[in-house]
Amino acid sequence: MLNFLRTGVLFAVLTALFMAVGYFLGGTSGMLIALVVAAGMNLFSYWNSDKMVLGMQGAHEVDPRSAPELYDMVERLSRNAGIPTPKVYLIHTDQPNAFATGRDPEHAAVAVSTGLLNTLQPNEVAGVIAHELAHIRSRDTLTMTVTGTFAGAISMLAQFGLLFGGGNNRDNPLGAVGALLMVFLAPLAAGLVQMAISRTREYEADKDGAEISRDPLALASALAKISQRAQRTVNVAAERNPAMAHMYIFNPLSGARMDSLFSTHPAVENRIAQLQRLAGEMQTDRTGRAPSRTPVRRLRRAIVGGACRRLAVAKAAAVNSEAPGAREFGKNEVFAGACAPGGGGNAAAGGAGWR
Repeated sequence: MLNFLRTGVLFAVLTALFMAVGYFLGGTSGMLIALVVAAGMNLFSYWNSDKMVLGMQGAHEVDPRSAPELYDMVERLSRNAGIPTPKVYLIHTDQPNAFATGRDPEHAAVAVSTGLLNTLQPNEVAGVIAHELAHIRSRDTLTMTVTGTFAGAISMLAQFGLLFGGGNNRDNPLGAVGALLMVFLAPLAAGLVQMAISRTREYEADKDGAEISRDPLALASALAKISQRAQRTVNVAAERNPAMAHMYIFNPLSGARMDSLFSTHPAVENRIAQLQRLAGEMQTDRTGRAPSRTPVRRLRRAIVGGACRRLAVAKAAAVNSEAPGAREFGKNEVFAGACAPGGGGNAAAGGAGWR
């Protein structure tokens, strides 16, 4: 419900901004025209924004036959996330990056670049995909796509209005000055909306993605590698459509400053620090993976631990017994494998080998 409310408020804010641009460029008639255009854009963005974004970024769909390892990874992580498996796309660019799009989890897509697959280790790729699945699960994809569509349209409308003399309309309260202000202020306002949404959602998607993959340090390592490589590689499709830059896991635009006030992405150092803190909270082991402690395993640990403790007591008593054969039983190592440290149980630690 909260996600639907957030999306509704976003639609209303961007529509109002779009109408304001129309008003300052063309007065009342310009505002009405902008309202009609905004209504059409809202409908178009809801139903077709994913196809438009994928086409603009030059992505093509793959399936289990053409990319079996990638598809299997997306399918496995989707089960972890509790969502349907989205469509999988490849972007042919050397820049390591990825994004997700779609109006809801049932109509979603994940796109990864060939540069990402060639640069990262499999567990790091899984961390990136889990991040994108987190966006899909929380329905960020619709919000981010609509924001990008409106931001591009607002900038284009402001430029067209200036080129075609919108400031000369008699209904325009500020005349040419108002039109000139809209050329600069409207794209800035749209950018601020993008920034406010994208920066917050990136932190949340990092956190949720780490929980989906159960490997927060792999995502941290992936972000470090992506930030180093992406800044040295040009993503031609993203450069042609900069309004969509906020959809990527890392800003794809060349020369972008991650700590800029108007950056659509948080500083990668801050994102890595958050993931490292999360790894500590999840009590990850040396591989970075969070140990699985299911109820069945906890029960098995308790049973084996109790049996090993009883066995240890019986063996100690047998060693000191004078009964025939008792000392031989006390020295018998037939259960050593099950009750040795790391072997499934531990008499002293109560079965610490089970996880």
